[in-house]
Amino acid sequence: MSNPETTRRVCLICSKGGLDEAYPALILANAARMSGIEAMIFFTFYGLDVITESKVDRLHVNMVGNPSSPMPTMLAGLPGMERFAAKMMKDRMAEMNLPTAREMVELLHDAGCDLYACELAMDMMKLERKDLLPQVKDVITAGDFYDLSVGAQIIFT
Repeated sequence: MSNPETTRRVCLICSKGGLDEAYPALILANAARMSGIEAMIFFTFYGLDVITESKVDRLHVNMVGNPSSPMPTMLAGLPGMERFAAKMMKDRMAEMNLPTAREMVELLHDAGCDLYACELAMDMMKLERKDLLPQVKDVITAGDFYDLSVGAQIIFT
């Protein structure tokens, strides 16, 4: 690790696992790496879905209670609407040539972004290290996160 006083660093906390909620952390980390800024992401609570092998390819879009949704809440709560919204968003992202969440994790890892899972959230969700994508560097505590983020900007997404 470089000297925190001279190196620009960003540490992102990804706590949500919706398709539309995960991308801010992934995009910000990618932009940081492309700009020569050191980056790490700490995945906690439902953000773990982004780095969980069985869930990363099935992230959904939560339409119910989303104040930005163009769909009325009563309609958004119907069965299949989350899947429909996620498909629409994935189709639009594909049209724009945006990588999938899995591809973003791979790109970030290859670009030198450190990816960490929260130990407490892992225990709460009954996940084990083997459940995570191979690009995850380690499972750490919140205290470890603070130790690793000394001198960095911390962004909660």
